[in-house]
Amino acid sequence: MTTANFALIGAAGYIAPRHMKAIKDTWNNLVCALDPYDGVGIMDSYFPEADFFTEPERFDRELDKLRRLNQNKVDYVSICSPNYLHDAHIRMAVRNDAHAICEKPIVLNPWNLDALCKLEEESGKHIYTILQLRLHPTIKKLKEQIEKGPKDKVYDIDLKYITSRGRWYHFSWKGDIQKSGGVATNIGIHFFDMLGWVFGDLKGLEVHEKTAERAVGYLEYSQARVNWFLSIDSKDLPPAAVQGNKRTYRSITIEGQELEFSEGFTDLHTELYREILAGRGFRVEEARKSVEIAQRIRKI
Repeated sequence: MTTANFALIGAAGYIAPRHMKAIKDTWNNLVCALDPYDGVGIMDSYFPEADFFTEPERFDRELDKLRRLNQNKVDYVSICSPNYLHDAHIRMAVRNDAHAICEKPIVLNPWNLDALCKLEEESGKHIYTILQLRLHPTIKKLKEQIEKGPKDKVYDIDLKYITSRGRWYHFSWKGDIQKSGGVATNIGIHFFDMLGWVFGDLKGLEVHEKTAERAVGYLEYSQARVNWFLSIDSKDLPPAAVQGNKRTYRSITIEGQELEFSEGFTDLHTELYREILAGRGFRVEEARKSVEIAQRIRKI
């Protein structure tokens, strides 16, 4: 089996270790990494020999040098940077003759997707995005059940996702709606993708509340009516979660029945990397529905 060479942008971020693990678990190599913050000791657990840069200009030069010398040329660039930089970092990857693997949201605005599709076409390189809920066993089973069920059935769904964040959140890029897209984009986009993947095209959208801490509303799909509640405020946690000392709460009920999928997230990035390396990863167009929904919520 041929070993692929990877580069990683955003090595100090929360999600980066899952990408490092996925690269290692698929028997590939991390050649170099970038982050303006140099507290990246986590790399010692995965790729201590990888080169590390804090300046994008020097990182870009390294990618270019490896490409020109054809020594350890980077085949894939994994992107875990702040949301507003994804588009620029995807372009950096493709410019250096590498495929891109980008965390969600792949971009903040739908029109940027058109440009990325054109970039793929011109370069021959693939741009993948992380839509890992589509690989979750419970969600896959749900999709199969819906596909086998009545085609005219419209399901009533309640979605609640609360993931507590401290005061730091509002002082980071995540608290800046221009950089993160706000709560609905930051923590909701993977659920919007999952709902569209399972229940079809969007038919209607309402926003009932939108603040720096929460977003609440209603979505209607071809086969679902969804009341959704997203929050980063610990005050919104239900008593059972508080008593269990849990900072995160996920709940999806379909026709009054709880869909249990709190477990099974650990290795989904690795599964997705296996799919990508086999040429079956999720591409730009597959992210369009969720990006459009998040952008519409932001503009209301």
